[in-house]
Amino acid sequence: MNLDTAVQYLTGVGPIMAKKLQTLGITTISDLLYYFPFRYQDFSEIRPISQIKIGQNNCLAGTIKAIQTSRSWQKKVAVTEALVSDQTGSIRVVWFNQPFLSKNLQIGDFICLAGLVKLGKKDIFLSSPIYEKMSSEKELLTLGRLSPVYTETPGITSRFLRNLIKPLLDNLINQATEFLPAQISQENNFLPLGQALRQIHFPETLALAAQAKQRFAFEKLFLVELSVLQARLRVAQQKAPAIMLNAELMRKFTDSLSFTLTDAQRKCAWQILKDMEKPCPMSRLLEGDVGSGKTVVAIMAALNSVKAGWQAALMAPTEILAKQHFYQAAVLLRPFKIRIALLTGKEDQIISQKLGWQTKDGWRPETIEISRSKILERTKKGEIDLLIGTHTLIQDKVKFGKLGLVIVDEQHRFGIAQRAKLCQTSKTGHLLLPHLLSMTATPIPRTLALTIYGDLDLSLIDEMPKGRKEIITKVIAPSERKEAYDFIRQQVKGDNRVFVICPRIEGQTPPQLGAGSDPTRWSEAKAVKVEYEKLSQEVFPNLKVGMLHGKMKPKEKEKIMRDFKSGKIEVLVATTVIEVGVDIPKATLMLVEGAERFGLAQLHQLRGRVGRADRQSYCFLFTESASSQTRQRISAIIKAKNGFELAEKDLAIRGPGCLIGKKQWGLPDLIMANLTDLTLVEKTRETAKQILQQSPSLKNYPILSFKVKIFEKQLHLE
Repeated sequence: MNLDTAVQYLTGVGPIMAKKLQTLGITTISDLLYYFPFRYQDFSEIRPISQIKIGQNNCLAGTIKAIQTSRSWQKKVAVTEALVSDQTGSIRVVWFNQPFLSKNLQIGDFICLAGLVKLGKKDIFLSSPIYEKMSSEKELLTLGRLSPVYTETPGITSRFLRNLIKPLLDNLINQATEFLPAQISQENNFLPLGQALRQIHFPETLALAAQAKQRFAFEKLFLVELSVLQARLRVAQQKAPAIMLNAELMRKFTDSLSFTLTDAQRKCAWQILKDMEKPCPMSRLLEGDVGSGKTVVAIMAALNSVKAGWQAALMAPTEILAKQHFYQAAVLLRPFKIRIALLTGKEDQIISQKLGWQTKDGWRPETIEISRSKILERTKKGEIDLLIGTHTLIQDKVKFGKLGLVIVDEQHRFGIAQRAKLCQTSKTGHLLLPHLLSMTATPIPRTLALTIYGDLDLSLIDEMPKGRKEIITKVIAPSERKEAYDFIRQQVKGDNRVFVICPRIEGQTPPQLGAGSDPTRWSEAKAVKVEYEKLSQEVFPNLKVGMLHGKMKPKEKEKIMRDFKSGKIEVLVATTVIEVGVDIPKATLMLVEGAERFGLAQLHQLRGRVGRADRQSYCFLFTESASSQTRQRISAIIKAKNGFELAEKDLAIRGPGCLIGKKQWGLPDLIMANLTDLTLVEKTRETAKQILQQSPSLKNYPILSFKVKIFEKQLHLE
């Protein structure tokens, strides 16, 4: 048996329990050893029975002098009573609904117990304590010590895990391989690996538990830092097209705009364009609050690339957003005769530069339906300058003639493997990787920028376009719902659009409501379909109400968004499918149901769908929770001036999972917990840099190198 052995072969596990352990991420013995407790119960002080304290939890040890099970005559509940004695006295012990105890425990057994001591009518007694039998051959695992408490799942208790882990620490601990370089362990006074594993599971003191936890926190973050820094090195060693900045072209582009770029946009554009002049691939993340104008900056980079003789690709997370980018690029690049095409899973189009028409909202390009094979053929020949689409852009069938720049919207993890699919061969025979520009409206706190996104350089648009008014955000009490609905009617009357956001698609049908019904009765978690029926039929029968959610077909979603923009739909009931990138200039009111169900960054993203023009805009938040955390979070979104403040707040309140998604990244709990510790993150990053300076490929550290490769696969960083 070794650390790679499946847990099902351990005594007391088997296939059924192994499946339950798998839900906790435990499949091997190694997983079990590295499944750490999240807290400890202190049962280390065993008190003599004469010194126990009434109304408190006490831990004591003694011999069973008597035990029996009977049924209470009132409730017919099984009551097991025992008399336990030590050298200082005796106490009655009572358990309810556990009749099996009279078989498990026998007179003469020496046991340790912990529980609440209560004052009864006649005496004091120990109420429903946990217990553990004591013997000279067997060490206590729960009582008489600091007892580890693990995250549990149905059928898997902390006691079960303690009983599994303790023998492994005794018998297999020597198989755990130390991979931290000796100088790092010495400089940081880390416990040796075997001792650290023992102290994190069964600590002698809380101080030793903290020491062990610090070692493992460093160890995991160190692997993250090595992974992302090695990724940077790998990219830096590749060749890329050196695309020179065309200053005259950029001046013509900015002069053609109907608005003035902010200083932050100019600064970011400069960083990106200068980065693309280098003969190694750019890896840059363009970060900006919702509505700050990231797309214009990205289009500048695409234009500069195209006019230098290279193609550009823009990949969006959804078809709606891809099509929006398609039209936006056509409008922005109209004077420059750029050949633009759209390639998604459902439809393929190309922009006709000659056709188009003027609307009250500006020039709208003419699109021509074209076969996928034609677009693929023209892209391969280099006859498409800018190809916009979804993940279909990185399918094997898509070949570029001369790709110089890839722009990825809201998908930060676009690594060297994906870029390798888009490689070009230079005249000298070298493979050329395209430059990468990732865009996000998700604010990234410094600790995450140094770890998860540590392989990317950051460009930050930290100011909004002039003329934008601050969105007025309010929490609406249930009693004020009628007034909120009246306000919606006023907004629609002024030729504005209104979003109503619900946390779910399906839901239970609310009670039938007649004329004059109190709208405050609808307090359950709102579902889009239910809310749409209610609003369209009962609340706003005279308004044009529409519905949008992620299960709809792309054509259907596109038509709804077009109708919403034109005014054929005035109130749109939707899920968070509208969270990213949707641009409706006339949208002035966002009403969010069940606001406590969303993260702060997500609420801020949603709020950013309104206030995208010069009209005063509003965000109304309905909450179903009165908890202090809800009040704290909602207060933060009302006070915060931008998404970066909110991201730091969300990181502090809810942890990094709210910002990056634990499932998406597969991050262990220990890493997630320490992504808020800036000091530790900076320390591990500096240490990783020093190691890579000594040995960039980690050739001098073979065990560490192997561990990093395994870790990258687990974290999807390969």
